[in-house]
Formats: sequence, structure tokens, C-alpha cells
Amino acid sequence: MSANAERLRDPNQRAERATRILDTAADLLLRHGYRRVTIDDVAAGAGIGKGTVYLHWKTREQLFGAVFDREVLTALDELRQALEKDPDAALLHRFAQIYFLAITRRPLLRGFLLTDPELLGKLAATRDSGHDDRHSKMSREYFELLGHHELLRDDLNLEQLGYAYQATFEGFLRAETSTPEGGAADHAELLAQTVRRAFESDRKLGVIKREELAAGLTELLTDLIAADRAEAGIPAD
Repeated sequence: MSANAERLRDPNQRAERATRILDTAADLLLRHGYRRVTIDDVAAGAGIGKGTVYLHWKTREQLFGAVFDREVLTALDELRQALEKDPDAALLHRFAQIYFLAITRRPLLRGFLLTDPELLGKLAATRDSGHDDRHSKMSREYFELLGHHELLRDDLNLEQLGYAYQATFEGFLRAETSTPEGGAADHAELLAQTVRRAFESDRKLGVIKREELAAGLTELLTDLIAADRAEAGIPAD
């Protein structure tokens, strides 16, 4: 077996190469936009052959979809890190605030989500059907955790609360398309206030219960991130 073929089989070499491809693609997309970047551009920027890119992702859309998914996973990881520092980040209004800022402060993710819905649809179409199921399941289990701790208003069921919350969160995101990036912090605070008043109960948790809630949400996020990375071919950091 040739040395080059051996490198293609080595897991560490493969992961390093995949990361280099994703980094290059992300940089090119940020500078030139989706419609102007080709696989040839990515291969040249990464210092590899075009065929090597296709060893990792079979189509241009799959590659750029993986770039988008990695941005989302980075935003989710910010949530996970926030939970390690402060268990109150598991409260719904804090979760919304942190995630909103994690999205709007990442230029590439902001561009994907806010400026080109048609592109986002094309990239989403390349995913396995289990992706959306996983995210829906994680959201449902998060609301179940909140409900278990009696942190949600009790005049709506969890399905109604989840739908209304998602519509609220996405509405705030869509409103950012015409807003300078500098206003995101103020809007994140407004989102937090809106979510707290519209969806949460007045119950306060003790220290142990807050840590229990945070641990439960951390586990949900960790499992989701690992599954999404594996599906999209994104190496772990």
C-alpha cells in the first residue's frame, strides 16, 4: 500500500484533513458567498486534490451543509459551556438569550440563517432525515425537564409551549435581517424578558435543583452534538 493511501486510512490524518477542508470552505463562503465558491476553490485553498474533498463529502451541498452544521454545533457548544459556568443558563429565558447571541455573533451562521432562506433549504435537504428528529426530540426533552421542575406556565401543554417558544425565537432571529449586528445584545435581552414573561412560571429553584436541571440539559446537548458531528462527518474539536 502506498504512503498516500495509508494516510487516507489513518483516522487522525482523515480528521485533520476534514477540519482543514471545513475551515477553508468556511473562510471562502464568508468572503465570497455560496454561489461563487466551488469545490475546486476549496481543494486549492486546502492544498489537496478535488477528489480528496469528495472522499469526505460527495457533493458541494453536503460539504457546505457540513460547514453550516459545524457553525450550529459551535453555537450549541457555547450553550454547554455557559451551563458549566452558571446552572441558571438552563432556564428557558437564559437559554434563549445565550443561543440567540451565539447565532447572531457568528457572521457565517448569521448569513446562512438570516439572508438566504432558499440556500438554507438546499443545505437542509442534504441531511439525513434523523437530523430534524434528533433536534425535535432534544427540544421536547428539554421542555419536559423544565416542566418536571415546574418552571413553565401551567395553562398550556408542553407541545403548545414548545411551538410558541420556537415561533418567538425564530421571529426575533428573522428581525435581525434588517438590524446592525451591534444591536444584538439589546435584542437578546429583550428576547429573554419576553420569554420569561410569556412562558415561565414564578417558581425559584434551590441550588441542588438548579444543578440537576443544568446537568440534564448538558447531557441532552452533549448527545445531540455528538450525533450531529458523526452524521455530518465533522471531526470533534
